[in-house]
Amino acid sequence: MVSVSDAQAIILNLVQPLNHQRDTEVIDLLIANSRILAKPVTSPLDFPHWDNSAMDGYAVRYEDVQHSSENPAILEIVEDIPAGYQPKFTIQPGQTARIFTGAVIPAGADTVVMQEKTRREENRVFILDAPKPQEFVRHKASFYQSGTQLLPAGIKLNAPEIAVLAAAQCPQVSVYRRPRVAIFSTGDELMTVDQPLQPGQIVDSNQYALAALVRQSGAEPILLGIVKDDPVALEKVIAHAVAIADIVLSSGGVSVGDYDYVDKILESLRAKIHIRSVEMRPGKPLTVATFPTQNFPLYFGLPGNPAAVLVTFWRFVLPVIKKLSGITEGWESVFLKVRSHHELRSNGKRETYLWGKLHLIDGVYEFHQADGSQSSGNLINLAQTNALAVLPVGKTLIYPQEEVQVLQLSNG
Repeated sequence: MVSVSDAQAIILNLVQPLNHQRDTEVIDLLIANSRILAKPVTSPLDFPHWDNSAMDGYAVRYEDVQHSSENPAILEIVEDIPAGYQPKFTIQPGQTARIFTGAVIPAGADTVVMQEKTRREENRVFILDAPKPQEFVRHKASFYQSGTQLLPAGIKLNAPEIAVLAAAQCPQVSVYRRPRVAIFSTGDELMTVDQPLQPGQIVDSNQYALAALVRQSGAEPILLGIVKDDPVALEKVIAHAVAIADIVLSSGGVSVGDYDYVDKILESLRAKIHIRSVEMRPGKPLTVATFPTQNFPLYFGLPGNPAAVLVTFWRFVLPVIKKLSGITEGWESVFLKVRSHHELRSNGKRETYLWGKLHLIDGVYEFHQADGSQSSGNLINLAQTNALAVLPVGKTLIYPQEEVQVLQLSNG
């Protein structure tokens, strides 16, 4: 049995990110949200494209208005310049142009006076306060210079990045393909959601939970259904999953019972088993293996109990999917130190994860443990979980208002 930190190190060292040449695709920008950029982007455009005004006001020559605080300057208005209009006049001494936010600065002008510091009378304007030199002028290429890197590879494309690409006139973008994650559940007792339950039978909720988590992480789930406790059928499904996926997730069948066949089948398929159990609760029975095939898939044999499935996914599988996806940073788990609202208990023998919610109380985050049993078989009180409190080995009690480390959960 390995420690949680050792297990994390072993697992992440096994992950090879997607290849930036082989594992990419070109997609329309409108459907690129949450995808990972595969190639750096440059643009032939400067940002701003030209000198423009950051304020509604008047485009002036600074030397004409620099003493306006003591003696207001009076300037002749030669034209109005709205956004999208190309100025026709060069500003001469004693002249100005009415200008609006985003409009092109006319030749001859070098400063903008905001309209609140002026008074207009017909075609003349009184400058009532001296501006700073070049005030409210956004200079060409001051945000970005054409030909340099606009966005680096390995970042997630969210709304700001997509807006940048749109402004740079990139209608299509090269992204990494979505990692493929095969999912199946094992057990004679498992039924689908539409089957009537007989005594001793339960619904396979794990496959639904894992599919949702995989989608939230930006990967593509491949659902392979329920596999009965039959070594022949299980070997067939595992071999198929390994051939088509980057990651394989099975739930159940990895403990030491008479019907737990997963580890033996992995060995028969020439898999190398790196982890068989982890010093954590819930989630002790965890198998991690790799196969000597071209796509080198990573196999996770997750526990069967629903809370253990979710905890082990959040703790180990989610960072793997993120690292595999090609993202260069932000794939590590996020831990916070917060205040505990409740008394938290553990037997101290294994690193223990308690599920619940983070609440912001008077500007400070508090962890509220979920009501009811923290049994690994209790699926019901997992609803609305957004954090896991972590009690290290040897820690048996955390008092209310005492600091506790939590694993913050998100939608990927």
